[in-house]
Amino acid sequence: MTNTGMNMRGKIIFYEERNFQGRSYECMSDCSDMSSYLNRCHSCRVESGRFMVYDRPNFMGNQHLMRMGEYSDYMSMMGMSGIRSCRMIPQHRGQFRMKIFERENFQGMSHELMDDCDNIMDRYSMSDCMSANVMDGHWLMYEQPHFRGKMMYMRPGEYRSFRDMGMSNMRFMSMKRIMDM
Repeated sequence: MTNTGMNMRGKIIFYEERNFQGRSYECMSDCSDMSSYLNRCHSCRVESGRFMVYDRPNFMGNQHLMRMGEYSDYMSMMGMSGIRSCRMIPQHRGQFRMKIFERENFQGMSHELMDDCDNIMDRYSMSDCMSANVMDGHWLMYEQPHFRGKMMYMRPGEYRSFRDMGMSNMRFMSMKRIMDM
């Protein structure tokens, strides 16, 4: 595979111990359950691309965006109990478009976003965001204004109910495009 092809796909290496020690598992795509490869994961190295990591299998639970770099002890850095699954985030070139809705099933007040929004209350006078339609690009939605708090990765598709996705305790108050660096 050429170097360009490697950058398009992405590569992350997970290690059982801190400081890149112990058994390792290389991943170049989505992995819904890492428990068959590693007993635990205390460090990782992103050699190319970007990955969303999850603390539960099947892309559930707390999430964190991992960009190219080394994470020698990410559990203490990010407060996650461990990585159980990961999703590779493909590169996106072109425009970004997402429509957010105040209520489930694309009901209530709505607004179309083409750039980052650091506070939906300030910008749109929306107190809640319960569904979304991502038309172009890959996005991160945050529970607090100014891109803070827990996040959720949104790839193109329809999201009719965040509550049905297990996000019943979260309100999304800011949205950010995942841009190529």
